[in-house]
Amino acid sequence: MNVITKTVSLPDGRTISIETGKVAKQTDGSVVLRMGNTVLLATVCAAKDAVPGTDFMPLQVDYKEQYSAAGRFPGGFTKREGKSGDNEILTSRLVDRVLRPLFPSNYHAEVYVQIMLLSADGVDQPDALAGFAASAAMACSDIPFECPISEVRVARINGEYVINPTFEQMKDADMDIMVGASAENIMMVEGEMKEVSEQDMIGALKAAMAAIKPMCELQTELSKELGTDVKREYCHEVNDEELREQLRKETYDKCYAIAESGDHDKKSREEAFDKILSDFQEAYDAAHTDLTAEELDEKHAEMVRYYADVMRDSMRRCILDEGKRLDGRKTTDIRPIWCEVSPLPMPHGSSIFTRGETQSLSTCTLGTKMDEKLVDDVLERGYQRFLLHYNFPPFCTGEAKAQRGVGRREIGHGHLAWRGLKGQIPEDFPYTVRLVSQILESNGSSSMATVCAGTLALMDAGVPMKAPVSGIAMGLIKNPGEEKYAVLSDILGDEDHLGDMDFKTTGTPNGLTATQMDIKCDGLSFEILEKALMQAKAGREHILKCMMETISEPRKELKPQVPRIVQIEIPKEFIGAVIGPGGKIIQQMQEDTGATITIDEADGVGKVQVSAPNKDAIDAALGKIKAIVAIPEVGEVYEGTVRSIMPYGCFVEIMPGKDGLLHISEIDWKRLETVEEAGIKEGDKIKVKLMEIDPKTGKYKLSHRVLLEKPEGYVERERRPRGERGDRGERRPRREGGERRDGRRENREHREPRDFNDSLDHNNDF
Repeated sequence: MNVITKTVSLPDGRTISIETGKVAKQTDGSVVLRMGNTVLLATVCAAKDAVPGTDFMPLQVDYKEQYSAAGRFPGGFTKREGKSGDNEILTSRLVDRVLRPLFPSNYHAEVYVQIMLLSADGVDQPDALAGFAASAAMACSDIPFECPISEVRVARINGEYVINPTFEQMKDADMDIMVGASAENIMMVEGEMKEVSEQDMIGALKAAMAAIKPMCELQTELSKELGTDVKREYCHEVNDEELREQLRKETYDKCYAIAESGDHDKKSREEAFDKILSDFQEAYDAAHTDLTAEELDEKHAEMVRYYADVMRDSMRRCILDEGKRLDGRKTTDIRPIWCEVSPLPMPHGSSIFTRGETQSLSTCTLGTKMDEKLVDDVLERGYQRFLLHYNFPPFCTGEAKAQRGVGRREIGHGHLAWRGLKGQIPEDFPYTVRLVSQILESNGSSSMATVCAGTLALMDAGVPMKAPVSGIAMGLIKNPGEEKYAVLSDILGDEDHLGDMDFKTTGTPNGLTATQMDIKCDGLSFEILEKALMQAKAGREHILKCMMETISEPRKELKPQVPRIVQIEIPKEFIGAVIGPGGKIIQQMQEDTGATITIDEADGVGKVQVSAPNKDAIDAALGKIKAIVAIPEVGEVYEGTVRSIMPYGCFVEIMPGKDGLLHISEIDWKRLETVEEAGIKEGDKIKVKLMEIDPKTGKYKLSHRVLLEKPEGYVERERRPRGERGDRGERRPRREGGERRDGRRENREHREPRDFNDSLDHNNDF
């Protein structure tokens, strides 16, 4: 084995090592990355040739976490890893987005990158290392690739930027962003913040670049040492330069005229562009009758590729030279916006947000603690009480096809919107919140429309948001070797596809809450980045103003169909009493009242949540809970329940689980021989007053007679000291020598034993 190990240090002194040549040697490239006790295996395999007819980069990135890495069993019946979870898909997308732009544009062979988490102790976060591992595997292969990259997580903790912070450190962070970059250029940014400024974000990006550069240099050294700096030859495209030039000459001006006119909507613009290509193809076919149908099909496929470049160049030149965009806007203009709240009668909150030809219908549902989502990942287990689901049905772009479940795109876009909004849900809001965004129309930045529609739906539902959130997507046009560039506000779908940047930001009036940026050009200076951020801020403020004209603050009252929830805290020691043995008491309370009751222990107290469709049910449940946790007070009157009857009195339950003795002498002012004489039986309700709590035993002494009117002329019987002879019921002194009243002396030591047979005869008499 030719094992090679390289090590790089982080700013705080921790190290990351890359090892190759020991395992997975049948791949095109493989590495084992180690940081502390976290170990990742990254492999890459590429097909030798492209599938005929492929005109895109068929890259597949899969990140998988093995439960054995953390010494855990997978959940579920099969007890094995299944399909990728949301966390794994999101990490895969992060790696894919930074790798994809660096493959040659004419390279179309299938490439599979797989990253596996093999060991983790829950200290370091493995998703921040996946991009570094994947790129290092590429560096160990001869697959054509422009340059090595790496990814790091940057968090701001107590005002300081920390690279690849631990799970524990993240608890104090107000910024969490992932940055993917080469040694020279930022390629990808994604993360969330707690309303930070644009300058703070730029500072984080600079810190990330400083950490990424030595990681890229390490991969360059590794590639040279392995001899993989010379990449494989390939030929995945057959080009006809004469045809390319002819098509450009005959179609460019027509495309430029469409881009310059700015009077087309998305559909008519697509039809106009398509007609230019179809007219050219018809003319070409008529002029080349000597070609076979098969040869013409090949030429048509080439024309599609060449025409995409023509459309791209004409659109870009129109923006750079004339400042005109495809829909006629200037670079800083925002498309027309209209909003509506409560378009649907029964959801707890609903809204429609439309910006140009992008539209989101969002609904908000408020639920109880029972509706929280269980997160059971390898290194994270807990509950989420704010959920956001994003749906992108094919009809929103006019496609005639079926919707087949949730894809990676839906998960990624929904996660970005979730990050933008989640920090504005108050921590003490008792409801579980679910937002669903249905994209009804799409022409650019539907995830940002989801953020805006989500804010409106939350306010319509009465969620007391800390601050409203709006979002915008920015674009960039910058040709290589040309200083001139244009930053575009609120980009169209074509401007995203044909442009150089897709930079989404969400924020409140106080600062940024989330961001996602993909770069397609060779370089992005911090000057351009700062301009894009400030232009985005102005755009967000304009959009937020339009939203606030529709609904300016959360509704004060919840809608009638929303379940009511009341949350109280009880002492920790009473949690068991409320739940009861095997949950008996809490289940009985729910059955009696119709309310749903949940209890959690947090911060040394029991947090009780009571939910029900109406106030009466909540009040009844709260009354029962408060009765259990209440402490009886001397002098208070209680309506108790007779639980058992004894010769000397009865036991009365004055609170759940709290019984006191009502002595026979305290039932009535008159003298009673038995409790039953007072008409009392088990299960009866009776009012009693708590007279005394024994300081040693904690027993309760109750009285009922003090609540009755004292009879006229009643004289309290004098109680004589113990040992004096008195009336019936009082103890009399014994005679000297232990003599009993019948004259017999009591001497148990000399008592003759009874015969056992006499006892049997005595019993038989009965």
